[in-house]
Amino acid sequence: MRDIILIEKALRGIVAENGWEWPEKAVLETPKDVKHGDLATNLAMVLSKQAKAAPRAVAEKLMAAVCEKFPCLVTAEIAGPGFINFTFAPSFWQEVVMDVEEQGRAFGSSRSGDGRRINVEYVSANPTGPLHIGHGRGAAVGDSLTRLLRFAGYDVSTEYYINDAGRQMRLLGDSVYLRMREVCGLPVQFPEDPKGWYRGDYIIDIAKEMLEKDPKVIELPEDEAKNVCYEYACAQILAGIKEDLNEFRVEHQVWFSEKSLVDGGKVEEAFDKLRGMGLVYDKDDAVWLATEQFGDDKDRVLRKGDGYLTYFASDIAYHVNKFERGFDESIDIWGADHHGYVPRMRAAIQCMGRDPQNDFHVVLIQMVNLMRGGEPVAMSTRAGEFVTLREVLDDVGADAARYMFLSRKSDTPLDFDLELVKQRSMDNPVYYVQYAHARVAALLRRAADRGVELPAKCTAGMLACLTSADDLALLREADRFRNVVEDSARARAAHPVSFYLNELASRLHSYYANNPVLSGDDESVMKARLALLRAVSVVIANGLALLGVSAPESM
Repeated sequence: MRDIILIEKALRGIVAENGWEWPEKAVLETPKDVKHGDLATNLAMVLSKQAKAAPRAVAEKLMAAVCEKFPCLVTAEIAGPGFINFTFAPSFWQEVVMDVEEQGRAFGSSRSGDGRRINVEYVSANPTGPLHIGHGRGAAVGDSLTRLLRFAGYDVSTEYYINDAGRQMRLLGDSVYLRMREVCGLPVQFPEDPKGWYRGDYIIDIAKEMLEKDPKVIELPEDEAKNVCYEYACAQILAGIKEDLNEFRVEHQVWFSEKSLVDGGKVEEAFDKLRGMGLVYDKDDAVWLATEQFGDDKDRVLRKGDGYLTYFASDIAYHVNKFERGFDESIDIWGADHHGYVPRMRAAIQCMGRDPQNDFHVVLIQMVNLMRGGEPVAMSTRAGEFVTLREVLDDVGADAARYMFLSRKSDTPLDFDLELVKQRSMDNPVYYVQYAHARVAALLRRAADRGVELPAKCTAGMLACLTSADDLALLREADRFRNVVEDSARARAAHPVSFYLNELASRLHSYYANNPVLSGDDESVMKARLALLRAVSVVIANGLALLGVSAPESM
């Protein structure tokens, strides 16, 4: 928040002027109890040893210097053993309205990212079937994190890694071929191992589509027919994935093919580069990467004895490619079942000579439990219940789905109630926030109908009457958006934005109930409060935009 930034800057200057060093344990924070002011710090206590003075004496010195620099401070008080509590004048908080009016949709944005180039890769599901709701949660997290990082001044590129090489893709082609023979009434022997082929109804649909377009495909030699099945199925499934993601408002600027890495010799180039560094070796007819020396629990196989590459091998080549493209940082959005894969990949990043803490981040996505009216939904397409992202979107829409996917930390399980998010009630978290925005729009329309018009930009004088406890609390909460954006971007997490929006909406609904804006006799107060609510609605819209959720004018 502005108060923390301004006061900390002033305090750092005062500390430096006195020849002291800024203590690591110094904290500036917003007190939980408003009676303790707008901002509190323990600086005097953790500085007293350097200053060779009692904490309260240091506090008095700091407090006097800060008050001289900031006439907008109403009070600065010493509490307890040496805490300093700062309280800002109402005029300081009233400036938030003018800031929102000046910046509009840019309010809350910053340049803290300083143009750092980040590659965010998410969803990246094997094109062997339609996206399920777990992929949907990862899509919402990745896309919203991208929006957030860009808003905070980072240079972000979005990417989908197409796993179109390897055994799983060949199984897809084989499965379509078997179903095609079945549709044609030809003898067919399905694998006994359920993991040896794909059995979903969509495989039958793809087989029928192929036969309708080219009935003679079944007459091709088996290997050739299987290859045609693989290519057609991969293209059709990928097209469906792109369509679903577009409907879900999810952006991918680059669709990167794993097959292009293998066919282009990039995997072998990565092997050679790491071998030249003494990190790749041969053992037991396999090729290994020496990851144990970088914190992994053991060295890892890159190419198995049968000649097949491991997923790990392709992933290494892919991340080498990312850094060769000039990215400062790679953020990967993975399912929680990949948790054990993270240390292995961090070790590989270190093998590349990169910093595994700053240059590589993994965001884990936990499972989604579908509910209907509080009851679990059976995850089975045969039972006619929801399982794909498309089915959920068709039922509840992109707004509800995105908001719910982002309503919890991504690494915690999520209960998604399909009936709850369709309710037009305050119990529905999506409705609760969107209605706050629509409520202000309706209030402004009623005011206009009564002939009350607000200027596009208010003056300090117009806002001077915003001095009640409710006014100041809502102003402080609106101002906090700036801090939420910076902190969330720094943490590489989007969920704090949804948490914040719930709190801001709660504050607005409470304000609306306690302050009947249009029924007062004082027109100057009416206009000031309308301006305040209009500014808050812009903040809500900006926050919803970061989540990829619309801000309706009416509901």
